[in-house]
Amino acid sequence: MVEKTALVTGADGFIGSHLTEALLARGYKVRALAQYNSFNNWGWLEDVAPYDRLEIVCGDVRDPDFCRHICRGVDTVFHLAALIAIPYSYVAPDSYVDTNIKGTLNMCQAARDCGVSRIVVTSTSEVYGTAQYVPIDEKHPRQPQSPYSATKIGADAIAESFYRAFDLPVVIARPFNTYGPRQSARAIIPTIITQIASGKGQLKLGDLSPTRDFNYVADTAAGFIALAETPGIEGRNINIATGTEVSMADTLATIARIMGVEVDAVVDPERLRPAKSEVNRLCGDNTIITSLTDWRPRHTLEDGLRATVEWFCKPENLAKYKSDIYNR
Repeated sequence: MVEKTALVTGADGFIGSHLTEALLARGYKVRALAQYNSFNNWGWLEDVAPYDRLEIVCGDVRDPDFCRHICRGVDTVFHLAALIAIPYSYVAPDSYVDTNIKGTLNMCQAARDCGVSRIVVTSTSEVYGTAQYVPIDEKHPRQPQSPYSATKIGADAIAESFYRAFDLPVVIARPFNTYGPRQSARAIIPTIITQIASGKGQLKLGDLSPTRDFNYVADTAAGFIALAETPGIEGRNINIATGTEVSMADTLATIARIMGVEVDAVVDPERLRPAKSEVNRLCGDNTIITSLTDWRPRHTLEDGLRATVEWFCKPENLAKYKSDIYNR
């Protein structure tokens, strides 16, 4: 392929760092945005091998002038920068509006001003809320069941409006629950693995009855690239999903089996969502992405969990997590 330049916002995060690596492996030149901080820390980009084709910049998508600056000379934008933790959105909803909605507005405007060929905006399966039917297709009603999901619905609407009003070549990628190495500790799978790996026989968890459609992170990254490279899909909302669901309880049992331990789980009230805010069931329909692209989920849940456990159990990786502290 002819070398293309991609901008990845949120590249210092979990999915963003894996997407950055996948793009580099595919031959892209990548401009990777890490959120500015006074420690000059690049987040998970610190774990990405240096490449001549990798440029790391620091800044904030809440600044419109900065967004225009980083979009200059870019062919494709992958906009992943967001506040994502649902529990923290109950505490600080205003910051989610600023980053998720205003940040998306800034990136869409910058992409329009700079004439990018494609911008992939990251949505989330949380915009659907608890499934009214399964599998959940892209026509499923949006149900804001947390301040986080409300801001992502707003961000999706901004992106859609720029397609209709200004013909911005935008595609909205809607990944279901991504997991894998580097995932933040507030998610269920790292929570389980790090507590077991730290020697705890009794795990503190939230509600184990909800179901999720788990995507291994390499498959999610491949889905983003497929949506960026497929012509004629501008203006679409497209799920990245496996089409299968598993309960949190069964996920716990599988991880315990892989790690060769027997554990008990107790409900930590701090980890429970408000009753009307909990998303009880998610299972995505991947008909559109599999019909329009060559993307398919390549990893079974068993294989993905084994790779995730292996990564988290390395001492240098486990040391980066605080299993005794609930991370909102």
